[in-house]
Amino acid sequence: MQNDPLFDIHGDMAELVAAKRAVPQGTDADTLRAGWNQYGARLRRPYPDGMVVEDTAFDVAGATPRKIALRIYRPRNAPQPSPCVLYLHGGGFVKGSLESGDAIAWGIAEQVGVVVVSIDYRLAPEHPYPAAVEDCYAAAKYIAGHGSALGVDVTRLAVWGDSAGGNLAAALCLMARDRGEPRIVAQAIHYPCLTDDLSSNTYRDYALSPGLTAASMDRNWDLYLGGKRPSHEAYAAPLKAPDLSGLPPAHIHVAEIDPLADDGRDYARRLERAGCSVELRVAERMIHGFLRARFTGSAAAAEFARPCAFLRAALLN
Repeated sequence: MQNDPLFDIHGDMAELVAAKRAVPQGTDADTLRAGWNQYGARLRRPYPDGMVVEDTAFDVAGATPRKIALRIYRPRNAPQPSPCVLYLHGGGFVKGSLESGDAIAWGIAEQVGVVVVSIDYRLAPEHPYPAAVEDCYAAAKYIAGHGSALGVDVTRLAVWGDSAGGNLAAALCLMARDRGEPRIVAQAIHYPCLTDDLSSNTYRDYALSPGLTAASMDRNWDLYLGGKRPSHEAYAAPLKAPDLSGLPPAHIHVAEIDPLADDGRDYARRLERAGCSVELRVAERMIHGFLRARFTGSAAAAEFARPCAFLRAALLN
């Protein structure tokens, strides 16, 4: 790609960059969320033949009663019962929905060949931390407790999260370890934001990246944490967790041109030091959000295929 004077961006990112530039800017949450859904729609493709997609919801009792919406993707020829991937969408904690994450979620289902459940967690600033991660945990427990009804093999649950969803996926693994359930057998984490400390080299080098700016991430952290920064909560900022041992095997995937790249690299290093199995992959010359570009070029398609292969090995072998 030759149209960005600051960075040497891979040509497969052209449609992604154009879609990002079309997203409305501002601070009004409703406008931003509608724009994010439109962004997802610009990069969407029809479901493949044989993919069955169902929207459902479940009730959460307790101190904060609520209903959490889910979207379930069943690919043709999935095992019965099927392993399951929990999909946690991105959007900086303040945007994102079942709609905006749709193309990624069905892509996982198609390429891994298992059921995928996308989780519509609550968003900041109306619902700051820990609302989102508690919703993800509640959904994981619900799925684990209703495997027969859902056609899911609850002994083979994995999680996939991108961007803010990568944060939530890492936090969910910590939470499941600490609370003793459910058992998660693999984590696929993509360009995650894992700490509210934005002093790393990539925050400086790629502050004006066309995929994500450092300023927007700083604002999103403020909204997610309700202004309570710095956070020392491991479930809010998993890189600050004192102990990463006992976590599931991980595929960590970062974009080279991304202020968040060091978050993913640091998480991979710490998992390895803690004795966890980990694969780190850098998508060279690609930007934050590259998973959405799998339809536009062979290199981007290959990047999407790598974590799918990791999950196939973890769930089907």
